Amino acid sequence: MVLSNAVVTLREITQENLDEILNLQVTKEQENFVASNAVSIAQAHFYPELAWFRAIYADDTPVGFVMLADESANSSYTYYIWRLMIDSRFQKRGFGRRAVELILQHVKTRPQVKYLLTSCAPGEGSPRGFYETMGFTYTGEVDEDGELIMKYEF
Repeated sequence: MVLSNAVVTLREITQENLDEILNLQVTKEQENFVASNAVSIAQAHFYPELAWFRAIYADDTPVGFVMLADESANSSYTYYIWRLMIDSRFQKRGFGRRAVELILQHVKTRPQVKYLLTSCAPGEGSPRGFYETMGFTYTGEVDEDGELIMKYEF
């Protein structure tokens, strides 16, 4: 049993924990808002210069997945939450919030960071409200997929 006060960490995905991470799933209603972890991990391996990805753990239980786009290598110094998911069994316990706090700490260590971007689809079940409670604001921009661009300024 995973308690809400569990310590949240971001850990590398290895051969030993891969299956557990691939089995994590959001609710049916959220499936339209985030790609599966299998798709995300495959994309990360094809964009190793861009993607930074980790499993989200609560104590020793995998509860989610995060992937950042880190464009410091191409000198644009843009940082972006590409994917973020918490398994449906572990939502509404504060794990996503604590994971984003860890992501913010990580991004602060990157070169020339000024802000962190993310995007979210509008509509019922959108994570927009969650991101706003974390200090992200809607920029007024919409990306090519119709998602709202959100920004966290450091």
